[in-house]
Amino acid sequence: MTRALRIGNASGFYGDRFDALREMLTGGELDVLTGDYLAELTMLILGRDRLRDPKLGYAKTFLRQLEEGLGLAKERGVRIVVNAGGLNPAGLAAAVRELSERVGVSVRVAHVEGDDLLGRGDWGEGVLTANAYLGGGGIAACLRAGADIVVTGRVTDAALVTGPAAWWFDWGPEEYDALAGAVVAGHVLECGTQATGGNYSFFTDFMDLRGFTGHAGGAGRAGHDMRRPGFPLAEISADGTCVITKHEGTGGAVDTGTVTAQLLYETGPARYAGPDVTARLDTVSLRQDGPDRVRIEGARGEAPPPTLKVGLNRLGGFRNEVVFVLTGLDVEEKAALVKSQVEEAFGRSKSRPQEMTWELARTDKPDAATEETASALLRLVVRDPDADAVGRVVSGAAIELALGSYPGFHVTAPPGKGAPYGVFRAEYTAQGDVPHVAVLPDGARESVAPPATTRTLADVPEPQAPEPLPPGPARLAPLGRVAGARSGDKGGDANVGVWVRSDDAWRWLCHELTVERFRELLPEARELTVSRHVLPNLRALNFVVEGLLGDGVAAQARFDPQAKGLGEWLRSRHLNIPEVLL
Repeated sequence: MTRALRIGNASGFYGDRFDALREMLTGGELDVLTGDYLAELTMLILGRDRLRDPKLGYAKTFLRQLEEGLGLAKERGVRIVVNAGGLNPAGLAAAVRELSERVGVSVRVAHVEGDDLLGRGDWGEGVLTANAYLGGGGIAACLRAGADIVVTGRVTDAALVTGPAAWWFDWGPEEYDALAGAVVAGHVLECGTQATGGNYSFFTDFMDLRGFTGHAGGAGRAGHDMRRPGFPLAEISADGTCVITKHEGTGGAVDTGTVTAQLLYETGPARYAGPDVTARLDTVSLRQDGPDRVRIEGARGEAPPPTLKVGLNRLGGFRNEVVFVLTGLDVEEKAALVKSQVEEAFGRSKSRPQEMTWELARTDKPDAATEETASALLRLVVRDPDADAVGRVVSGAAIELALGSYPGFHVTAPPGKGAPYGVFRAEYTAQGDVPHVAVLPDGARESVAPPATTRTLADVPEPQAPEPLPPGPARLAPLGRVAGARSGDKGGDANVGVWVRSDDAWRWLCHELTVERFRELLPEARELTVSRHVLPNLRALNFVVEGLLGDGVAAQARFDPQAKGLGEWLRSRHLNIPEVLL
């Protein structure tokens, strides 16, 4: 019987910890090491790189990491699979070969292409990148051909794991449950240290009075150093079940909470669709399998949908911002004065910005002990297709008021000339219309066939709710006293996953946190479409808020453009919580 595949991750985004690749290669046994470098914003950044130089378009950081890791990987027999190819996987593969020759380490390099659809369709005016999200078939083909390093463009994050797992276990394309298990493992690994305690709601579980080292407050938690979490790895079995863990002696922690948080990150309905398989998140269950080990079981898979997601980025125009500092008394009146002055100045200009938004953040406190805590922030954001309309006209309108506006006038930084911003949207195209190709180490090209069987997505009916908690005393307290959360972005939408750690808390949360209550707690969502998805095995609810982020992170339409803090805002809101849970 084929032993478990031991697969790790060394990057959750372009710019993640530089030393992680070396740390993962030297920290313990691995069969495959992956790196996720791509996000919606990254594709826009790489698109602008490619405009300046057609030879670019890939994540250059990976090459520098590989320079010190190539010999280690070869020595230990670890295959490396990364999506750092971005918009130019062939270019990065060629650069890896050049690096191999320069450092004297012979490796077989392959790449996957076909995702770039910019020249294969009418995507609309000004589109800079158009990339389909491919599955793991091309990666598996490259590994079967003996590749030591596989470079891809835009594949799904989970494909970095489904491809190696399909190669390792020789899975067929319709072994849906096993593939679904690999998708779940890939989703947990893809964001690196978010699975090992990073960005974790209950991080204080692992703190003692010294602040950052672990205590013995729970099984397997003693000695966890949260200052530098280790990167995660998965031990995947032939049936798709897996154990999430990390190299022994590294920082951070792996428990059912940290894994639950990452499972909920940037997901939507219980059917988690991908190009290889649709994974049913509502069938997944977790259990602690020892210190820093969490077993994931029960993943069920279905045929993938007939279409692939295509991510489109275009330059939306130019933006600028000014943040006015309002200190002390009469904050609302000071804000009204400077707003009227700036807008009057814009009215005199021949190039008034097309779009203006004002946000007043009342960060000030009465009778404050420091000037900073006595101050509120008034943020002006302007957008326009014309760079000139957000440049000098904005800086002039703001700075010329310096001696003639509200008392205490100053800004956090002098306004600049403005910068371009991007707009993201998703389209869909038939799987068979995308040329998924594996370019093997010997240069041969192997086409990856689209799935023979597909299934159109449908919503999962909400399961029957558990019996509610019996009535009892309650008191006003933050939701975060009993619930964890993790939030993120998908284009212009945001998701907030909320989970609890006991059956009684689940009995309360499932009935209490309805869509209506969610909107009450987060007023920014009151006028937007909000959907709720129930995952009882995880004691979790997942909310999707449509349109909260406007045109996506690159448009920076919101204070928190990727909704990273949305879940923590929700946890800070007060509601009546049964005392038995507190």
